[in-house]
Amino acid sequence: MFTPFSLNIRGRLFEYDKPAVMGIVNVTPDSFFAGSRSSTIPEIAKRVEEMITAGADMLDLGAYSSRPGASDVSEEEECRRIALGMKVIRDISQDIPVSVDTFRAGVAREAVVNLGADIVNDISGGDLDQEMWATVADLNAPYILMHMRGNPSTMQALTEYHDVTADVISDLSEKLRRLRLMGVSDIIIDPGFGFSKTTEQNFEMMRNLQLFKSSLGAPVLVGVSRKSMITKSLGITPMEALPGTIALDTIALTRGASILRVHDVSEAVAAVRMYELSTL
Repeated sequence: MFTPFSLNIRGRLFEYDKPAVMGIVNVTPDSFFAGSRSSTIPEIAKRVEEMITAGADMLDLGAYSSRPGASDVSEEEECRRIALGMKVIRDISQDIPVSVDTFRAGVAREAVVNLGADIVNDISGGDLDQEMWATVADLNAPYILMHMRGNPSTMQALTEYHDVTADVISDLSEKLRRLRLMGVSDIIIDPGFGFSKTTEQNFEMMRNLQLFKSSLGAPVLVGVSRKSMITKSLGITPMEALPGTIALDTIALTRGASILRVHDVSEAVAAVRMYELSTL
């Protein structure tokens, strides 16, 4: 069941009394789902306006594709793309919370201090930049702590676990403890579906999703939108994976998910509404 949560964003308390929908905005030419790619101002603006109109509670802006085999992007280019995306977003809405999807502390600092981002979404959980946690603590920004092993190029070779759910919870628990000691208070947990896990392990974590919330005591973000756990299981392409995505998102809601990170906002908003009506 859903547990209400709040985030302190720049001194303003955002309270969530229902599961939140986070819309994915990729300012990249090579994200795994072609339908999410946008690199020009009109393309970004169209996507942002559609998501906000559809009821997105927050946006997640990414400028570095984490799919296996994606091209490397320099920190300067990542910042350039983030700056472009943030300008478009803030021209449309000054209020919607925006997370910056980056594993680089320098990009996180630039995005929050100078570009108008609010939340840091780190796919590496601090492992790819040793300055990230100190940066987030200094910024006093909410932090999305995701589980991943290795990096996007090596992660799919690092899938050996004794018990994937227990091992991921153990890793996140230790990091959560250390982050809180550093003064990072608003932390969102992301189990990292699709990152250094096999398809079978992804489904095992989904079956045990409620354990992440009960064991870690933090809001849980679920990001399965159009991912390979769906496409491989059904023998389809990411373009065909919306029904499977909504099915898994609905299952995640029944198991305590706090935030759904999605490419398709209107469908996710509808899933949240159906979940709400079914649990009145």
